[in-house]
Amino acid sequence: MGDTAYDADHLRQAIAAKGALAVIPNNPSRALKHPLDKYLYAQRHLVECCFSNLKQFRRVATRFEKTARNYRAVVTLAAIILWLR
Repeated sequence: MGDTAYDADHLRQAIAAKGALAVIPNNPSRALKHPLDKYLYAQRHLVECCFSNLKQFRRVATRFEKTARNYRAVVTLAAIILWLR
């Protein structure tokens, strides 16, 4: 999934070569329009909003934790706090 800025033929071909489906909105200036799964693209928005909310926690945004295990624990705690709100 990508933004309109990633609507290029070489990127779409690279995605297709890996066996994946490109969910990228068409650039308005594109002559050949590709179909867009609007439901799948809407899911991208939900994921971006989740990351935005997680970055409101300073320890998550600045990555104070030195180990991956501790960082994952901080992200998990932040996600629990967001879920409980």
